[in-house]
Amino acid sequence: MLGVDLYLSECVESIEGHVGYHRLMPRIVDPVDLNLDVIVATHFHRDHFDIDAIPLMMKNAYTRLYCSYDCQEDVNVLGIDSHRTIYVKPGNVFNEGGFDLTFIDCDHGAGAPKAVGVIIEVDNIRILVVGDTSLHLNWQEEYLKKGGLDVLIAPINGAYGNLSERDNIQLTSVLRPGLTVPCHFGMFSSHGGNPGLWKELLEQNLPGQSYKLFTMGEGIELRKQN
Repeated sequence: MLGVDLYLSECVESIEGHVGYHRLMPRIVDPVDLNLDVIVATHFHRDHFDIDAIPLMMKNAYTRLYCSYDCQEDVNVLGIDSHRTIYVKPGNVFNEGGFDLTFIDCDHGAGAPKAVGVIIEVDNIRILVVGDTSLHLNWQEEYLKKGGLDVLIAPINGAYGNLSERDNIQLTSVLRPGLTVPCHFGMFSSHGGNPGLWKELLEQNLPGQSYKLFTMGEGIELRKQN
């Protein structure tokens, strides 16, 4: 199993110290109950590199952590096993636990200049997680470097330099994934993001585009597009 940018604690609120970062979505799993082959953290922000949960998920002898270079200080301070920690940058390619991981460019601004996105390939399914990034339609070739996408996962919150609802739809229109999934909304009031608006705009601008708005803990069985 693989997890990307898992936020399983309440560490952001304790660090930011104000109501804008109070967790609005319930905790549905205890990190100690997860037995992951791979954890990916695309950058050091606490809702992506969970400083309370990651050490618990790394207590076993086999989970491997792939994280951006801006996570190095946290890894050292938290005493995470350096032999199972791999620092990544755009262009790096790995195979781990049956997953092919291709790390790509991401533009999260000056606050996280080492952030990355990732293309995940498993069981002949190709998933693009763009990460916390602004809109770069000129990155189409990089996003599609492994071939057409079965799933696109991209932000809609429009804050902190991230894609907005409209940006997300522009990107979807260029990449034409089999399924598009919005993310980065609903956890904190300060993050923004309107899934209702996104859905309305998507259906207006890209009729026929398949999409999925997930509830917490919901799963889906993916099949390769013809």
